[in-house]
Amino acid sequence: MKTLFKNGTVVNVFTGELEKADVLMQDDRIIGVDAYDDADADIVEDITGKYLCPGFIDGHIHIESSMVLPPELVRIALPHGTTSIVTDPHEIANVSGKAGIAYMLAASEGLPMTVYVMLPSCVPATKFDESGAVLNAEDLEEFYDHPRVLGLAEMMNYPGVLCRDETVMKKIEQARRHGKRINGHAPLLSGKDLDSYISAGVYDDHECSNFDEAVERIRKGQWVMIRRGTAARNLEGLLQLFEAPYAHRCLLVTDDKYPADIMKNGHIDYIIRRAVGYGKNVITGIQMATIQAAQCFGLERLGAIAPGYQADLLILDDLNTVAVQSVYKAGKKVAEDGKAFPFASPAIPEALQREVCGTFCLKPLKAEDFLFPLDGVKNCRVIGLLPKELLTVERHEQIDFAKSNGIDVAQDIVKIAVIERHHQTGHIGLGLVKGLGMKVGAIASSVSHDSHNLIVAGASEADMAFAANRIRALGGGLVVVCDGQVIAELSLPYGGLMSDGGSDEVVAQDQAVRRSTAQLGIPESVQPFMTTAFVSLSVIPHLKLTTLGLIDVDQQKIVPFVVE
Repeated sequence: MKTLFKNGTVVNVFTGELEKADVLMQDDRIIGVDAYDDADADIVEDITGKYLCPGFIDGHIHIESSMVLPPELVRIALPHGTTSIVTDPHEIANVSGKAGIAYMLAASEGLPMTVYVMLPSCVPATKFDESGAVLNAEDLEEFYDHPRVLGLAEMMNYPGVLCRDETVMKKIEQARRHGKRINGHAPLLSGKDLDSYISAGVYDDHECSNFDEAVERIRKGQWVMIRRGTAARNLEGLLQLFEAPYAHRCLLVTDDKYPADIMKNGHIDYIIRRAVGYGKNVITGIQMATIQAAQCFGLERLGAIAPGYQADLLILDDLNTVAVQSVYKAGKKVAEDGKAFPFASPAIPEALQREVCGTFCLKPLKAEDFLFPLDGVKNCRVIGLLPKELLTVERHEQIDFAKSNGIDVAQDIVKIAVIERHHQTGHIGLGLVKGLGMKVGAIASSVSHDSHNLIVAGASEADMAFAANRIRALGGGLVVVCDGQVIAELSLPYGGLMSDGGSDEVVAQDQAVRRSTAQLGIPESVQPFMTTAFVSLSVIPHLKLTTLGLIDVDQQKIVPFVVE
């Protein structure tokens, strides 16, 4: 079957030009971009006044962080023009190991969006994490033959790379032996250490937060992923990358994005629109979202409208606003006017589904579990949050433990705890955090990167215990509590990460949870669940908290709560 799009304007991602041309596609391929007659096709669509561009590719995403299962993410992202994503399932792998990877591959099979997979490199992320599983190179070997597996996902353990740790290097060498890509994750790494990291085989980085950091990586041969998600919003700091000579080595990614944000603002299309709003060229943004993403991952014949390329294409009503009218995936129309066409979800073997559900192994908690065994005034390490950043800073604060056992809402200091929930070890890392804006109550979540233990922040030990126990009862999720009452909650039974509900239901519950945090005094500008989820990630500088205690990320060591 041949389809002809006539009288449109084609975005040529190779040259950056806008071409008046007809596009002829047959089945799943584009076979011509020229002047064609109606007789050359079985179906003719007149798209006068409209634009044709390739389908967008999200080069780095964690499906689990959308809190919906793969088919639901496709339903909400597809109408925004995203036809391919590259996902790293290390969230569910940290909970369920190999079964988690197998589940995500099965749950994303045959969807009207290609879900490529990068195999988790750091399960657990560091030696300071207590995850539900440990994955070594031999555990990953069986997945490399899968046609949608592109390589090894973000190598967060950059200290392990720098010291050429044997376990880490086995995974890197394995990926290279298979001819696969290796993603990077090394915030603020520079100079000779960056040289050593890249020379090990690391191909890209999505953790750049400023222009100088990104340029150093580009000059040293890496691709830079410009990230704009729910919590990590690095676009504004990297706008200069949209100009020569840097733009051709960049791609656009979301990393972590809530479904409510996708449905309200968009997906990759939103990043392009936002860049255009800052005066950047829309075609440059489209190139980053299409051909350059394909080139970064070695995806042949994808990411362009040209003869022989896969017919993943978009019809845009307007170029500068990236107004997506229709979406075609492998030559088939799959979305139109903001809605995805119906499609069947993959059938999942019951045994595999059981392995990713019912993952909580934790005794009930009580208020006393969240008390510091300290008296008087102490000079303490406090985790300082930074607005719109995953980076934290180490603050030293004089804390009066006779006053609410360290909680001081007047100084914007509340308690935070990370509780091991996979193996019932009883380990609880306890600390203080500054910058949430919380005045009362508590929030709790089973989404805490990357080991996804139970994380709780609160202005009351009783509410912290109540919130933690509610998450335990749900088998995972998000909850907002005040005075021993649940204000709002979202159940996430799949690995404690994803809901089995439809996207509309999840979005409604997610919005209710997010709105309800205002009742605790948290400002609207703070995304408390996304922010606290990264407080436990001990590979992003500078001070983090795991089940084992406070971690100095820069020195990669446990540090005492009280400063001597």
